[in-house]
Amino acid sequence: MNNQFRKRIEEQEEEEIHLVEEEPKPKAAVKEGSTTAFFRKLFVDGVVTKESATDMLPFIIFLCVLVMIYIANSHMAMKNIRSIDKLSKEVKVLNWEYKSFKADLMFKSKLTEVAAKVDTLGLKELIEPPKKLVINRDEH
Repeated sequence: MNNQFRKRIEEQEEEEIHLVEEEPKPKAAVKEGSTTAFFRKLFVDGVVTKESATDMLPFIIFLCVLVMIYIANSHMAMKNIRSIDKLSKEVKVLNWEYKSFKADLMFKSKLTEVAAKVDTLGLKELIEPPKKLVINRDEH
């Protein structure tokens, strides 16, 4: 009898041990956002397996390269637009300077202005019209 009693006690202890092990342990409450839950369902629950993700790796790398080329192209386009704007402003400034110099030259090339400038050199303005020289070739 003693052995039977001992067996019952051991069985009860084993059942208690199993119950203790089977009791759900309280987990730390982790709040998952909708995006986290989506990706967890997508990758963990079996929609996308590790093998299929590995098979898609070259395509994903190709897409990443295309995105980098697209970004570099947009940066280069913005750089070109800025340089075009800068050059167009410079052309406007040079056009204004050209018109200003042209107007100044037109003013300085007037007869009265030229006469005033050469008066300091001792040159005088003609009062009588210039004489015309005529050479007859028949007399030779």
